Amino acid sequence: MIKDPEKKYIPAQSIPLKDRTWPDKTLSAPPVWCSVDLRDGNQALVTPMGLEDKLAFFEMLCSIGFKQVEVGFPASSATERDFVRALIEGGHIPDDVTIQVLTPARGDLIEQTFDSLRGAKRAAVHLYNNISPVHRRVVFETDLKGVKDMAVSSAELIAKLAAGMPETEFTFEYSPEGFSATPVDDSVEVCSAVMKAFGASPEKKVVIDLPATVECLPPNVYADAVEYFCRKLPDRDCAVISVHPHNDRGTAVSSAELALLAGAERVEGTLFGNGERTGNVDIVTLALNMLSRGVDPGLDFSDLPAIKRLYESKTRMRVAERQPYSGLFAFTAFSGSHQDAIYKGMRYREEHGEAVWDIPYLAIDPTDVGRRYDDLVRINSQSGKGGAAFILETQFGFTLPRAMRPEFGALVQKLSEESGAEIEPQAVYDLFEETYIKINSPYRLASYSFDDKAVGAGGSQVAFSGKLYYNDIEYDISGSGNGPIDAFFNAISDLTISRYHFVSYSEHAVSSGSDSRAAAYIQLETPDGGSVFGVGLSHNIYLASIRGIISAINRGVALRSVANTPRRTF
Repeated sequence: MIKDPEKKYIPAQSIPLKDRTWPDKTLSAPPVWCSVDLRDGNQALVTPMGLEDKLAFFEMLCSIGFKQVEVGFPASSATERDFVRALIEGGHIPDDVTIQVLTPARGDLIEQTFDSLRGAKRAAVHLYNNISPVHRRVVFETDLKGVKDMAVSSAELIAKLAAGMPETEFTFEYSPEGFSATPVDDSVEVCSAVMKAFGASPEKKVVIDLPATVECLPPNVYADAVEYFCRKLPDRDCAVISVHPHNDRGTAVSSAELALLAGAERVEGTLFGNGERTGNVDIVTLALNMLSRGVDPGLDFSDLPAIKRLYESKTRMRVAERQPYSGLFAFTAFSGSHQDAIYKGMRYREEHGEAVWDIPYLAIDPTDVGRRYDDLVRINSQSGKGGAAFILETQFGFTLPRAMRPEFGALVQKLSEESGAEIEPQAVYDLFEETYIKINSPYRLASYSFDDKAVGAGGSQVAFSGKLYYNDIEYDISGSGNGPIDAFFNAISDLTISRYHFVSYSEHAVSSGSDSRAAAYIQLETPDGGSVFGVGLSHNIYLASIRGIISAINRGVALRSVANTPRRTF
């Protein structure tokens, strides 16, 4: 790294605003949104979109709910102009959507821009020129008056040309490009003059866009600049204040949020932040940040995966795995403690019927943006008991008892450590099935029957009879009790089952309808004082319970590495 960076880079300058009000405000309503994907975003692509791709993208933007879409820079190339004409002549523009086109402060290009808009019902003309001191000195070789005259004369031409096209309802917008690198009083002076040239009034407001063309201010200073500008601008009621943050510092979303608190009413940005250099403000993130705080953003991202797929297809850009809300892993936890907290939070919300979303580690409900709960937990060596239990419950319908989760979680973690890679959900279930359900030795139930018996004083008993195999040895067993578990224990009492003690039982339905099955979880205390779980699965809840007991005993034998006769090992 260089030494003494303050000698090379200009420190951020503070704004003279001692009584700023934006820190005490909260966002309670969305801004006016303007997508610039088809202009600012498109020009930043390695391979810009063709006509058909742009049409598909435009239709998607309209379906999301954008009412203002900047569709191009028609004076820059025939391709840009052809797209604007295709939108107008092809009838692709919904009645409630305004297309916006960009033009620099040059008379010949402004005339070409208006020519491209003939026949449009409604259009916004976005004028810009860079007024920053470095541009005045290096690019234009002029002073503040020079760049102001350039902007004013262009605004006057735009107003004249618009008056000559009464069939189109025009909106005017002006961007003092380089706002973030310009003294705010200079921006106020130029913008005020441009508004007068446009003929701004409370009935016909001019959009004044304040771009962080290169994001060179911390978000708080950018917000100060916006609030200062709003205070100083004459005829503030004749303007709609817009912001267009870029992301050079990586804080475009923060800059936009604070600018809205500071008085901005409109935001220009792109889906997923595509744009020059490090991009524009990410409208998806900005809008869903609002949603997470209970503010309806006015845009529909309920099928975000579909939006992401079309975006990636048309732009040939990739949404990063950790992109907020939209990335592949945006809602995914690998950490065991995170998985456990998510699992408990989801269970608590369901059990208590809570309407408010307040789940650990999840800012919003993934299903609100079209994601599945399956995405929440993925298993690797960092995962724990909660993750394995969550996968079994959400993807396979098995709700493990709380006491069983550490036991199974340890088995999953061992499998993950041995593989050195992520464990897919199916592998988690396969391990569960092989460990608890398909363990059929050394004990196996060959046949069975149950009989509910009525007894005195309003009680009832269950009688059990069947054949139990220990390897190849067959035993006829029978017994009765106040339930299937008690009946089975009594049936095998002659096999000295007293060395295993019943600890707990739970059951639930795994599926619904005619194919409904029951899962029974049995916890036993082993002869050496340890604990072991078994799982039984059957359409008959009685049989599921018995299978769970046999599963637990078989696991107890396997864990103790003992293979004796039933009379000696039970």
